[in-house]
Amino acid sequence: MKYKIFSGSMLKLLACITMLIDHVSHVLLIHIPVCTEVFFEIENYHIQFSIYMIGRYIGRIAFPIYAFLLTEGFQHTHNKKKYALNLLLFALISEIPWNLEHTGKIYYENQNVFFTLLLGLLCIICYETYKNHKINLLASLSGLSIIALLAKADYGLRGMAFLFLMYLLRKQKIPQAIIGTSMLSYPVAAGLAFLPIYCYNHKRGFIQGKFAKYCFYAFYPVHMFVLYLMKLKLYGYD
Repeated sequence: MKYKIFSGSMLKLLACITMLIDHVSHVLLIHIPVCTEVFFEIENYHIQFSIYMIGRYIGRIAFPIYAFLLTEGFQHTHNKKKYALNLLLFALISEIPWNLEHTGKIYYENQNVFFTLLLGLLCIICYETYKNHKINLLASLSGLSIIALLAKADYGLRGMAFLFLMYLLRKQKIPQAIIGTSMLSYPVAAGLAFLPIYCYNHKRGFIQGKFAKYCFYAFYPVHMFVLYLMKLKLYGYD
């Protein structure tokens, strides 16, 4: 169909760009008074618009796309264990840049989004493994939910549940978009994320091969560390 114009690579690029806009706003623009000045407000909904907030709203598009890409990756990977280990590896690699970006220190009590993606993937694996054994499925999902709460990963338990839902409703696009949008705390931005997802054409696109794949993974920790260095150079760290 004509509107199926987004390949997997284009979705990845869109997710990276919107995430970068979000993090630039969070790390750099928040320190510029003109960027935080509210120029429009919807009082009934307590929504304020500034350059900074617009950047944060745009950034909320990224997570639903990453969640969708994870479910697609799960369905196409030939080695689910390696897929999970890759997420764990980059979760560990990303932890120090994540901590530095948020606190300027090595330690931060919350964990980066790769841990959320990993927990979501483990939910999917448990579902496919135990879907005919309800007690085992309930026990494994309950255990992962407890881990999500204790780990305080980005987006938390809700993020893990969202990832699982994206997989369960993968063949029902309209319910997936409606229920998925209502699950997140930023429904307008989440709803916008489902537009390119709905236009997915099931093609891999230009990001192919191991090198390109790992560059996509590496973008997350690398860009956070660069933003941390930029903030340190421009403003110091408060």
